[in-house]
Amino acid sequence: MLNKIANLHKLCFPDKPWDAEEFASLQRSGAQIIVSKNGFIVWRCAADECEIITIGVHPDYRGTGVADALLQLIEKEISAKKIFLEVAENNHAARKLYERNGYKQIATRPKYYDNIDAIIMEKRL
Repeated sequence: MLNKIANLHKLCFPDKPWDAEEFASLQRSGAQIIVSKNGFIVWRCAADECEIITIGVHPDYRGTGVADALLQLIEKEISAKKIFLEVAENNHAARKLYERNGYKQIATRPKYYDNIDAIIMEKRL
């Protein structure tokens, strides 16, 4: 499974792909992973909060609802009161996805992604 996720991650993020060992390390740290044929989501919960670490959809299937379905799936699976995530300020498609699913901007991390600010978003469940 981890090789499948790593291959899909490389298609989604060709500039900074993660390998199977990075996903294994995330799992060892308590992260959960759901992978489908066309997408994946990785998250970690502690107490009553969760963090979405990464979400990716195969480039050929973007805009088809895969990411929405993955977000909704974990929201049903977890027992947290809040979900946090970080997204690059210039990643307009991802920001629209999160806003459409009820996430709100709460802060900014300056120059977090190679001199691009990260937008910290939160959803209260």
